Amino acid sequence: MPSASIVVPTRDRAPYLAVALDSVLAQARTAGAEVLVVLDGPDPASEGVAHERGVRTVSHERPLGLNAARNTAVQQSTGELVVFVDDDVEVRPGWLEALLRAARANPDVDVFTGPVFARFEDHAFRMCGREGPPVTFLDLGPDDVDAAHAWGANMAIRRGAFERLGPFAAWSSTAGDEQEWQDRLKASGRPRIRYVAAAALDHRRAGDDARLRTLAKAAYARGRAARRYDVFKGAQPTLA
Repeated sequence: MPSASIVVPTRDRAPYLAVALDSVLAQARTAGAEVLVVLDGPDPASEGVAHERGVRTVSHERPLGLNAARNTAVQQSTGELVVFVDDDVEVRPGWLEALLRAARANPDVDVFTGPVFARFEDHAFRMCGREGPPVTFLDLGPDDVDAAHAWGANMAIRRGAFERLGPFAAWSSTAGDEQEWQDRLKASGRPRIRYVAAAALDHRRAGDDARLRTLAKAAYARGRAARRYDVFKGAQPTLA
């Protein structure tokens, strides 16, 4: 199995971070993987959550954005496979083992992802039509298949890919934060992204974050960022 580093960028979300770390630590110990938390700015509460669990942290002096935190994670970690999760996830049993097994079985693939299931706590939503839930999610079915995209909430990348393609674009902090780098991947000689059905996690929304008003504001911010990325690429708007 390749060595792995599980990295968690965070900013001012200690309660979420506690759940995320508790879900990954046992799997990390079993696999001999390191766990690293990147604090995007001073964050004593999140730092305390990590240190209580024996997890190493590195911190930015001021907030620099999600992609800058991911780049710091790549620089400060050591594993052959850099496994990114958001601070508001809870991984399911077998998640890390599935990613490592897929990486070993697919040496010609540099990027792996898995199911991201939306989980709303404290509030219930009823979906209509064909629209998905108002939070990042991914479900390509029960089989491992090639995917068009990997979400940063559940994304493993071989270290060698960063050596070939460079870091994430630090200017992009919301929508498009993974897309620009993956566009570079697709233009390279190793463009595949592999969806690993057993590498599943839940993308949590709890308390006020699970209220429709908060979700709508977050969706609006993602839409604005997506439009900025269209402008960056010189593309026509992807939003009506």
